[in-house]
Amino acid sequence: MKKLINVPEEVVQDMLAGFVAAHPKLVRQVPDTSVIVRAESPIKGKVGIVSGGGSGHEPSHAGFVGSGMLDGAVAGEVFTSPTPDQVLEGIRAVDGGKGVLLVIKNYTGDVMNFEIAAELAEAEGITVASVIVNDDVAVENSTYTTGRRGIAGTVLVHKIAGALAETGASLQEVEAVANKVIANVRSMGMALTPCTVPAAGKPGFSIGETEMEIGMGIHGEPGIERTDIRTAAEVAEILFEKVATDLELQATDKVAVLINGLGSTPLMELYIVNKKVADLLKMRGVEVHETIVGEYMTAIEMAGCSLSILKLDDQLTELLEAKANTAGFKR
Repeated sequence: MKKLINVPEEVVQDMLAGFVAAHPKLVRQVPDTSVIVRAESPIKGKVGIVSGGGSGHEPSHAGFVGSGMLDGAVAGEVFTSPTPDQVLEGIRAVDGGKGVLLVIKNYTGDVMNFEIAAELAEAEGITVASVIVNDDVAVENSTYTTGRRGIAGTVLVHKIAGALAETGASLQEVEAVANKVIANVRSMGMALTPCTVPAAGKPGFSIGETEMEIGMGIHGEPGIERTDIRTAAEVAEILFEKVATDLELQATDKVAVLINGLGSTPLMELYIVNKKVADLLKMRGVEVHETIVGEYMTAIEMAGCSLSILKLDDQLTELLEAKANTAGFKR
């Protein structure tokens, strides 16, 4: 294992300390926790938004803490859900008296631990709502998951719900727009190489030199097909057809596109994938309002990418365009 770390058991705390040191005007760390919050949290009269999950997906989730997106992010160990106590600390830290929305990716541990934390917070008098992101169209049930997995489409939930919360909207309104994004976003990924959890010291799975996996999850969960390496255009078409079919894309639709790298894929290759995606959308007569290309939800050093497509209406378009100032996403 070759990694630029100190000791495997301390990678998360070392990372968080370095993250806060790099962005002190944006964020702070709640003492003795793995919780990152906006520097000015809690913000009175504003709905707080908290997300999180296992580490290893950077810049998710701490990278999206800041104005216009998240108020707090809770980091578990690598590929491991944060505990209910950690999530509860995040809820407490961002509660400005108007309630807190939890944005949860659909993994069994995350759902269970975030919901336990919500119950504990409610017992303390904090109003909490939760949404569960399940945008991955690759498989219905998988390792860690009942139902569809939550992957990079979660970033668009953060962006749009965060923008509405910034306006002073109610908890019910912010919850509703988050669910609106979830209902209109679909994603699917693929992998060329595995990744290594530092504490394990070896890859979590293997892919042959001439192989790739279609539909791979962000923790290395199996996809729908192990196949010989195909061209970027062929990969893009496979991902696109699955996403577009599930989303029931029509020629009259307006969309946002997210081409997300999984940790070790050069921007050159992500743009090559996007070239084909853009061609396919044009062929269908779909209007592309915005395309976002880069690393937003990774899988440590996995090589590969995911495609997310979000159907837009006037409300979602306005909120997507709203200002945001975070380490991982700026407007």
